[in-house]
Formats: sequence, C-alpha cells, structure tokens
Amino acid sequence: MSKDLLEKGAILQRDQETYAIAPHIPGGIVSAQQLRKIADVAEKYNAATLKVTSSQRVAIVGLKEEDLDNAWEELGIKPGAAIGLCVRSIKICPGTTFCKRGQQDAVGLGLKLDELYHGMPLPSKFKMAVSGCANSCSEPAIKDIGVMGTPKGYTVMVGGNAAIKPRLADVIADELTEDEVLKLVDKIISFCKTNGSKHRLGRAIDEMGIDSFKKEIGL
Repeated sequence: MSKDLLEKGAILQRDQETYAIAPHIPGGIVSAQQLRKIADVAEKYNAATLKVTSSQRVAIVGLKEEDLDNAWEELGIKPGAAIGLCVRSIKICPGTTFCKRGQQDAVGLGLKLDELYHGMPLPSKFKMAVSGCANSCSEPAIKDIGVMGTPKGYTVMVGGNAAIKPRLADVIADELTEDEVLKLVDKIISFCKTNGSKHRLGRAIDEMGIDSFKKEIGL
C-alpha cells in the first residue's frame, strides 16, 4: 500500500497515487521569483492544484512519484517539514515589520526560531507561532510553543494544539525580551527531547502538572 514518502517530503493524496510537496517558505514570506518557480514546476509536472496551507506554505498537490525528485531539484527550495516527528512549522504574523497593529517584531523573532528549529527531530510533532500583538493572527494559543507580542514585551505560552482533543496553551512567562524568549524556547525544546514522552507537549504538561513543568524548565 502506498504511503507518505518522508525522505522526499511527499504526502500521499486521497487518490492513493499522487503526492503533495510543500517547499519551505519561512514565515510565509515569499518573493515573486519563488512564486513563479513554484508555479512553473506545478505546470511542468501537471499538478492538480496549488494550495496555500495553514503553515504558510504553498503546497504543490497531485504530483506523480516519478516526478518528485525532478520537481525538488528544479524548485531549488528545501522541503517544509510537513510530515514526521519534528518541529513542523513556525507560523508568524507580519508584526511590526508590516502591520500597523504590531507591538513586537514577530517577523524577526519568528525567522530566528525558524532557522534554529524548523525540521528538528523530536519525539512528537511540534508547532510554534509568533504573533506581534494580542490579535494573535498566527494562533499562538493552539501551538506547542506560542509567543505573543504586547506593549511590554513577549508573552510565552505552551501546550496548545488543535487536534482531536483541542487544548489552549498555558501562559508561563510574560514581559520577556527577544533574547529571553529564545533562551526559554531552548529550555522547552531541551525538555521535549529528554522527558521521554511521545505525546504532544500539552498532554505531557497535563500528566505532570504545569507547576512541575515550569520547575523542569527553570521557571
């Protein structure tokens, strides 16, 4: 039976014959040249459609298995970590870079987190988000790590997900600087690597209690 091809970053589609691939677009910020390249590859290999994903990527849907290697080579863009046990995506809003409502630099911080962690293997899938204000356009409250900008700095929350048993993240720190956020995220990632749980972070927190979790990461 056909299945996802993790080594090719390819997700089997409903027809059980074709695949979708999602080039990595950090933060969803893409140039016109990159978009043209994605469109050209989709046309050349007769893709069924292009789909803008919830992880701020453009997925090329409906490729044949024999065309996957050539498609990736011609794209010249590394795969987005759309499948597998790893840090899947770091979703970011426009923040103070573009948005009139931005209170903190979601783009700058989000791209730093993307460079550090995107695709990093972990015991379970893992998602992050950074928003520049409380409107939370990148949905930090339903991510394993969510960072939200406020007039006084960044708020960090953990344990959110939108899976079959939705869970809102717990706020564990606020009024942080960018450097403090980066250090805290690193401690949370280290915890996930070593705590032995194969479940999403929110379930691990529920099992041990939020106070015990905070103690584990030095809060």
